[in-house]
Amino acid sequence: MKQCYETLEGMARPVVHDQHVQDRLLAVTAELVDREGPARVTLRDVAAAAETSTTAIYSLFGGKAQLLTAAVDDGFRSFGESQRAAAKDGLPGLGRAYRVWALEHPALYRLMFGGALAAYVDCSPTPAVASGSMLPLVEAVVAAQSAGALGKDDPALMAMAIWGQVHGLVSLELAQMNDPATDWASIYEAALESVARAWAA
Repeated sequence: MKQCYETLEGMARPVVHDQHVQDRLLAVTAELVDREGPARVTLRDVAAAAETSTTAIYSLFGGKAQLLTAAVDDGFRSFGESQRAAAKDGLPGLGRAYRVWALEHPALYRLMFGGALAAYVDCSPTPAVASGSMLPLVEAVVAAQSAGALGKDDPALMAMAIWGQVHGLVSLELAQMNDPATDWASIYEAALESVARAWAA
């Protein structure tokens, strides 16, 4: 928990910016950047939407670049947790969890993977956080290879190829491509089955 100090009638009093404020700021940042783009979002905008002050942002994060980095890192942590929770169900479980998480966190998903932060210097996900979120997929590939269900291609290469296939389909769904009545859930299940067949031993 971090503290800053405000002056009231000449006396300094501690103002606690707790985890609740931090979480709210991260969520609001993702939503605003998703809607407006990072260049147009100011710290004043974020503070107002989160019903707090810019002092809270400076105290908790430092500045705009640090706030954006924290928001995208938060997305990868949340995504990684969902993947680890689904790992017990193997590759199909990871694939389904991927789609569920993306549909529940569309703003974060686009912030993480949409390239909106590419123009910002020193504003990218922390490598260890981003790569760690994909570790369950690599581990599932290795496990499936050991069980004889998948071929013996390089696990990292196979994981990236599988990721690209499910990611592309989820991105199309979030972009609301195709007819509004499209049964994306059935299409996604068919894609997961296709991926399994394509890489089968």
